[in-house]
Amino acid sequence: MEAITVHTGKAVALMRNDIDTDQIIPKQFLKNILKTGFGINAFFDWRYDKDHRPIPDFILNKPSSKGATILVTGNNFGCGSSREHAAWAIKDWGFKVIIAGGYSDIFYMNCTKNGLLPIVLPQAARDVLAQATPEETITIDLAHQKVIYQDHIYQFDINPTWKDKFLKGIDDIDLTMSHIDEIEAFEAKRQTFGAKTPA
Repeated sequence: MEAITVHTGKAVALMRNDIDTDQIIPKQFLKNILKTGFGINAFFDWRYDKDHRPIPDFILNKPSSKGATILVTGNNFGCGSSREHAAWAIKDWGFKVIIAGGYSDIFYMNCTKNGLLPIVLPQAARDVLAQATPEETITIDLAHQKVIYQDHIYQFDINPTWKDKFLKGIDDIDLTMSHIDEIEAFEAKRQTFGAKTPA
């Protein structure tokens, strides 16, 4: 997993509440389990018309949104089903950070397990961040838990465990493997105790 310590990037504002996982990645695209290839279909029903042509007015289809890495959005983001593909789709589109008013618990956890940093900020802060132009950037200082835009600085909370994983760029498997010596010692001890005594 890619580490995030300080990230500076362009933002896209999609200020809608209750964006559910079926809107993020519709069910017909849940055939792949490789975590890639979902970005092109992220927000499919909003991005394309009935003939699968891009809708020019939708924010993610605008040329100014190309290269954005920060999604600023509404409350209760990622509600609905538990599909992990929703986090995959947002990350595959190119986002590294989501700033919302809140998340469904499962979606939040799916983000933390896939290197997508979910930040919670109040409405007033997000309204300011949503005004950022394509020429401006927003900085996330994870070590100090700050979102910085122009002369605005917003503090955010994050569980110390998830923060440490992002700072170090490790996922659950990496965390498990960091205890490989203890695991191997336990397994060796277990096998010794479980061995049959020769007749």
